Amino acid sequence: MSVDQENVSKILNALSHPIRRQILLYLNQRQEGSFTDLATTLNVDTGKLSFHLRSLEAFLEQAPAGKYKLSRVGQNAIMLIKDLEAWAAEPQIAKKPFIRPLASFKKRTAAFLTDLALAFVLFIALPNISYPFTLEFPLLNVNIIFFLVLFWVYLTLLEGFVGKTLGKLLLRIKAVRINGENVSYDEAAVRNFGKVFLLPFDLAFGLRLKDERFIRFFDKFSGTTVIDFEPLLSSEAGTNPEDEAN
Repeated sequence: MSVDQENVSKILNALSHPIRRQILLYLNQRQEGSFTDLATTLNVDTGKLSFHLRSLEAFLEQAPAGKYKLSRVGQNAIMLIKDLEAWAAEPQIAKKPFIRPLASFKKRTAAFLTDLALAFVLFIALPNISYPFTLEFPLLNVNIIFFLVLFWVYLTLLEGFVGKTLGKLLLRIKAVRINGENVSYDEAAVRNFGKVFLLPFDLAFGLRLKDERFIRFFDKFSGTTVIDFEPLLSSEAGTNPEDEAN
């Protein structure tokens, strides 16, 4: 199927300005926002904001109350923007490694097993939990799929919120985007889908990448990695460890 290169150019041109990308990312995070919300958050005057909103007409919809939200095209554009940001960060990361060292395979494995054990206790071993089905022991009679889904939700919610599950907190490691920023809930959901449901394949393909940032393939796919947030060395004194990890 032939591609209309003129339309491709129009899309790239619409996304070329940082304010337009900020508008789309803001609406993706907040679901919707008014003209005033956008002007205040982005610190843009009304004339300039009106111009950029007109340029994003195909990417936006307006609710009956007049608030802006992403159209289907806008939702697709978010994935493109995040991919571009990840690609843009690649050369910088290649030249300048994380201030915080990448978490070792050993630490990541220990954190995963800790979370798995905690999830087992929380979702299966406690006798007073009301399940939508009858649980029977031994473990082979438990609805494994239901457990895995709950485990995936647990990992996604905590990593999307603070980048740290309880296991990661104990091991002092944190999931971040490859540019060092916090992961979103979407990115946390993607990276943990491979960990929970496709772990053997996730590891096998990830290790073949031969990139120390991406032990698992779904880390590469979501543009995330895991770093240490141990106390700073003396040579790094005067800075906040959490600020650098964030």
